[in-house]
Amino acid sequence: MVSNDQRRRQLAREKFQRQQERREAARRRARMRNAVLAGALAVVVAGGAVSYAAGAFDGDGGARDDEAAAEPTSTPKDPCREPAPGKVKALDFDKEPALTIDRSADYTMDLRTTCGDIGLDLSAAKAPHTVNSFDFLVKKGYLDHTKCHRLTTGGIYVLQCGDPKGTGEGGPGYSIPDENLKDKRLKGNVYPAGTVAMANQYNAAKKKGRDTGGSQFFLVYQDSQLPPDYTPFGTISESGMKVLKKIAEAGESSGQGDGAPNATVVIDKATVTRS
Repeated sequence: MVSNDQRRRQLAREKFQRQQERREAARRRARMRNAVLAGALAVVVAGGAVSYAAGAFDGDGGARDDEAAAEPTSTPKDPCREPAPGKVKALDFDKEPALTIDRSADYTMDLRTTCGDIGLDLSAAKAPHTVNSFDFLVKKGYLDHTKCHRLTTGGIYVLQCGDPKGTGEGGPGYSIPDENLKDKRLKGNVYPAGTVAMANQYNAAKKKGRDTGGSQFFLVYQDSQLPPDYTPFGTISESGMKVLKKIAEAGESSGQGDGAPNATVVIDKATVTRS
């Protein structure tokens, strides 16, 4: 006859074995997801649609839930301050604004965020439609109080912003053409650290979705493997890179290398200046 003590030990062993199996299954899924992120490269979204790699953002289901219940988790400390008072403006436009910027002039965009200022030098000569669009949107207050909704930390290292909805599905109502895709900086399918580029809906496998940029853009804080399908339209200041590193160090919420940043990254105010 099995004693109560023996039965308890047996149940404990079985519970431990189930936990180990769930953890290993979760690790396998995580490796597969990161492989998809780094290999499929369907990481960038914009303009009203999400183009995630298939399966890359499925939940882990019961295994992760059970494991989370079995093991206490700690939330990383938020390195950023509270957002300034104000609300996102609900703006929508029928068509791309008329091209009014001076292509020969220098333009900068300053993103005053809850985590610090991120300065951008914009390439008006190489990406006039993109720079003109941001000049237009920023003057309307379009980016003010918007949240940077996505951080990737595996193979691709970017912070994604510019969505007034904060979901990855928002846009200004119009699209702009791809530009500057043959920039010499994009060597070997790498977007170098310090690049700011447009998100879009391009599907490389189907070769569909060109010229679908909207308002969403991504800030590259570490060299990232991406094909030259996303308009590079500027560079990030040295102080801005320090802010991005701080945001990246706080990690992202999914634990899988792609999710909402743990840091509360809100653009309190955006400005574009011609210098």
